[in-house]
Amino acid sequence: MIDLDAVTPLLLEALPRHLAMQRWAGVQEQSITAVTARWWEIVCDDDEVTLLWSLIDVAHGEDRLTYQVFIGLRPAADPPEFLHGKEREVIGVVPGGPGELLAYDALVDPDLAVAVLHLVDPDVEVVVRRPIVLEHSNSSVVFDEARILKLFRRVEEGPNPDVAITRELARRGSQHVLAPLAELHRDGTDLAVLREFLVGATEGWALAGTSVRDVLASRLAPGEAGGDLAHDMERLGVVLGELHADMASIWGDRPGDAAGWIAQMEEQLAAVADSGADHLPPGIDTSEISARYRSLAAQPDPGLEIRIHGDLHLAQVLRVDDGWRVLDFEGEPARRRDDRFTTSSPLRDVAGIMRSLHYVATTQLADWEGGAELVELAAAWETRNREAFLRGYYGVEAAVALLPAAPAARDAVLGVFELDKAVYELAYELAYRPEQAYIPAEGIARLLKPLAA
Repeated sequence: MIDLDAVTPLLLEALPRHLAMQRWAGVQEQSITAVTARWWEIVCDDDEVTLLWSLIDVAHGEDRLTYQVFIGLRPAADPPEFLHGKEREVIGVVPGGPGELLAYDALVDPDLAVAVLHLVDPDVEVVVRRPIVLEHSNSSVVFDEARILKLFRRVEEGPNPDVAITRELARRGSQHVLAPLAELHRDGTDLAVLREFLVGATEGWALAGTSVRDVLASRLAPGEAGGDLAHDMERLGVVLGELHADMASIWGDRPGDAAGWIAQMEEQLAAVADSGADHLPPGIDTSEISARYRSLAAQPDPGLEIRIHGDLHLAQVLRVDDGWRVLDFEGEPARRRDDRFTTSSPLRDVAGIMRSLHYVATTQLADWEGGAELVELAAAWETRNREAFLRGYYGVEAAVALLPAAPAARDAVLGVFELDKAVYELAYELAYRPEQAYIPAEGIARLLKPLAA
């Protein structure tokens, strides 16, 4: 049996470096001042392998963050083959028994990944012990191409929106989300959810990228090139409209809080401004952006506020044979909220798709040389799919009833939310991918043009 008292202090010492290398953690090692464990649980322990499960509290600057970790321990003298090429998953070496033990993220271990799955659903059978681990803001593991287990890495107390929202939508008969098959909770907090894995599904981002490439390669108008996406985008607009209508029906609506929306936008803008003018792309005028935000206050009819997705983009939707499925209802990870659920104008989700179309077109264009002709084709592709999506969304009467009644007011509110989303993107790119900061900067400049005219 493993000696927890001897092993766990050393694991806590090694975790800051490990967390700093994980995309789902979003922390810098030098900013971590303390790491403590809420609890440790030995899930399994024998002569060959040990699985530890814990919630870890991390003091990171002024924030206190909580992470869920699964740690595997095997003899260090004989490193397992599955760790080859996965050095980022290694936590360190600790003493144990007759020799040293190698500590690592247990999800890359075929045997331990199944042990984690059985914490969520003890009765599920796994035929092929070859998990596919997908790392985003959380960790997902695919088993047998039949089930996908999503483990929440950054944990907050209480229900997780991605579980609570999809559970209720599925219970009400919505076909646009993946219903939970099993869930893992502890002390009232959601820790994991198991869902069906959709074989043959295509991520919206990949589908859109193929469509843009077809246009650029053929140099044909978007409606004439192969892989035209407009029909699918119109259907996605319908799906989002129906989802918003269902969410308003289940959780209710209230008058739009334009002042509250502006305050959230200004907070994000201040964070970008605090990064320093030297780091901002040329042409970014935060005062001009702020003025556009404040224009929301002059809208006599900003529409209604409901519970929304909160972080919708083309990588959060899957195209399947019978339509689309919408994923990941946790909201933007870097946006502060009063609780874990995002409530705002439905147009904030619409704006996420609009910005995502711009991102796809711009990133694909960067791989081609063709001058003004290709720039115009990429812009035409974006416009065509933008109009198709809005046509589908505005065709759902119950969704339109949640929006400003006048089309001009609707366009104005949508434009402000697009601008806010572009500023959020700029903050992310400056922090993690500064070479791509030009994409949201270009979007900001374009969105400000009507105000400057």
